[in-house]
Amino acid sequence: MKSIDEKEKKLNQLLQQLKNLKLVNDEENNYIKDLEKQKNQLLIEKKEVEEQYTFILKENQELKKLIEEIKKNTDEEKRKEAEFAEKIDELNQETDSLMDEIEKWPM
Repeated sequence: MKSIDEKEKKLNQLLQQLKNLKLVNDEENNYIKDLEKQKNQLLIEKKEVEEQYTFILKENQELKKLIEEIKKNTDEEKRKEAEFAEKIDELNQETDSLMDEIEKWPM
């Protein structure tokens, strides 16, 4: 039992010594910190780009809806113009036939 306690004590001491060891030198530690800063900066930039992308997608959808609406209105206007032109043609034909009838009357 005593040997187990002693082994545990030595193991704990060794673990503590391992924790206190510097596994990397200061230069490597600075390099790691710089890499972490760069990583954080890239994550910030990524988030900004994703937000911009989301905004652009939303704008794109809104513009597509607007284009559809304009196209619908344009088609409706063309249809109305065609109906109007058809009615004008009908009135012209009626006017011509009335003029022909009037010319037939004796004066």
